[in-house]
Amino acid sequence: MKTATVKELKQELSHHSQAELVELCLRLSRFKKENKELLTYLLYEASNEAGYIDGVKAEVTQQFTEINTDSYYYIKKSVRKILRRVKVYIRYSKLKETEVELLLYFCTELKELRPSIARNVTLTNLYDRQILMIKKAVSTMHEDLQYDYNLMLEEMEA
Repeated sequence: MKTATVKELKQELSHHSQAELVELCLRLSRFKKENKELLTYLLYEASNEAGYIDGVKAEVTQQFTEINTDSYYYIKKSVRKILRRVKVYIRYSKLKETEVELLLYFCTELKELRPSIARNVTLTNLYDRQILMIKKAVSTMHEDLQYDYNLMLEEMEA
């Protein structure tokens, strides 16, 4: 079976009634957890972005407290898993402010992690890549927001 393009799907969906669209969405949500999470975000969280960010931050904090710090191997595995989840949450939102906020928070938590990430090249590189991603996202924002976020970045790098 050949997968249809987004344009073709959009055209086809425009021909369906509201009840049929609801049924299609519910059927789609049954197949993957990510589809269900995205639908949850769009229906409940999108109107309150600050609450969404706070909820994700709380989850990230919880995950960082559960990291097995016996060896850097376990730390790396756990940090990558947390980062993957953060990226998924960023993808749901699509807002640059949310991306910057969540990545800044992730980097702050990573920097405060004990034992220090400075002793591990992989974790340091991961941290540096996220800082670069934050700078790239900040550069596309309004000047006032750029100023605020650049101050936060300078604070983190100091």
